[in-house]
Amino acid sequence: MQNGKENLGVDKIPVMVTGVGGGGHGEQILKALRMAETPYFIVGGDMNEYSMGLAHVDVPYILPPANAPTYIDAILSVCRRHGVRALFHGSEPELKAMSAARDRIAAAGIFLPINPRPVIDLCMDKLKLINWLGARGFDVPKTVYVETEADLGKVDFCPAVLKPTLGGGGSANVLLAQDEQELLFLGRSLLGNIGPYIAQEYMGTVESEYTVGVMSDMDGRLINSIAVRRMIMSGLSNRIKVRNRTGKAELGAFLAISSGVSQGDVGRFPEVTGPCEAISQALEATGAINVQCRFVNGRVYVFEINPRFSGTTSLRAMMGYNEPDCLIRKHVLGEEPVVRFPYRCGRIVRGLSEIVISGGEIAHAE
Repeated sequence: MQNGKENLGVDKIPVMVTGVGGGGHGEQILKALRMAETPYFIVGGDMNEYSMGLAHVDVPYILPPANAPTYIDAILSVCRRHGVRALFHGSEPELKAMSAARDRIAAAGIFLPINPRPVIDLCMDKLKLINWLGARGFDVPKTVYVETEADLGKVDFCPAVLKPTLGGGGSANVLLAQDEQELLFLGRSLLGNIGPYIAQEYMGTVESEYTVGVMSDMDGRLINSIAVRRMIMSGLSNRIKVRNRTGKAELGAFLAISSGVSQGDVGRFPEVTGPCEAISQALEATGAINVQCRFVNGRVYVFEINPRFSGTTSLRAMMGYNEPDCLIRKHVLGEEPVVRFPYRCGRIVRGLSEIVISGGEIAHAE
């Protein structure tokens, strides 16, 4: 195992990215940093020795799970060894762990581009977030908290999206009910499997869904925003796709729920990014947030906000909108970013790739 301080080029900036495998946002951050003109020496970590991302970093490590009592100690040990100046989480469990340990990480002189703890806690609870947004005049779908079977009677809308209140990345445990019969059947099943959840009104067509990134500096000053109008009808990009049986023609021929693997048209879309910027400022967000919404009848309806870097981070970087690099340049290198800097617009599609991995040769962080 090479030592980062011994092998690091004098002009390279040592950074660490965790959760670099599994197709999550850690892998996306890694890809974005590799695209940057700024030269980086990337230390990568993941729980799984067969993680694809470990083959694309300069120094790979096997990390303990984010909920392990040794997790933060292991991260800080690796950071000290390689002189890491910026640390990026690659999964939501790691975000929670790093948020709780932000003072220790800052005391070690490491830049941690995450949101304030209240923003993270609010956005990771979908019910609290919807109530917060609605109370401040932002548009949201009708939402009902389902704690018991009797609560299903409060759901006076169909189609309805049933999903966990907490977590649920990649649309895990998300179901779609088109009528009352499906609502009762699926709703009972979900209660038995995961416990309480929320039911949200399905709105708009499959062509009206956006994932929107809003980037602010760590003082909360807006830097820029970007949107991807999702193409969710391909097998890679949807978790659920069913023919519309509701009789509501305005919803389109098919109803679909994104898988979280986004592809589509990247651009400014000011009619969508404008309201999302207002939400970011109201939240007092820092770093990156990612707003999931649909644009219906000229209005942005927000159904989720991820208080972190997006699963489209590398797509944005391909267009010249490189969030991790921009924040490092601002807060580590002291370069002032150009507010609303220009970037390209266009369509990006995704596929699958393969790599040969030989496990057993990667050091374990301790």
